[in-house]
Amino acid sequence: MNEIEKRENIPSTSSLSKTGVRAVGYTAAGIFLIILNIVTRAFWPGLIIGAIIAFFGIGSLRSKDPADKRAGIIITAAGLLTVLSKIPIPFIQGLSGVLLGIGAVGLIIVGIWNGIKFIIGLGKRS
Repeated sequence: MNEIEKRENIPSTSSLSKTGVRAVGYTAAGIFLIILNIVTRAFWPGLIIGAIIAFFGIGSLRSKDPADKRAGIIITAAGLLTVLSKIPIPFIQGLSGVLLGIGAVGLIIVGIWNGIKFIIGLGKRS
């Protein structure tokens, strides 16, 4: 059971920490989208909170870091979908709600996948 692992198969500390941060970030973002969808069921709070979230997401798009831009796109899309889910146009309202749910589940799955990769990488380092 004490198999010797090749050096190139052992993840570096920096890549392992990035994977762990991604796992926590994506999972938290997915949970946040679920909470956002529950909290913003009412019309006016949904519009206001969605607009604020979209505004902060647009601010993140101005960053030079690609990870910040990616997060800004996700945040802006979540805010805009929240606003669109409150507009009483049947097709748009339903579609945006479904997209918020799919986005939340997708982010949680990606977070769990990164968490599994993190745990496997920790096992290889020990």
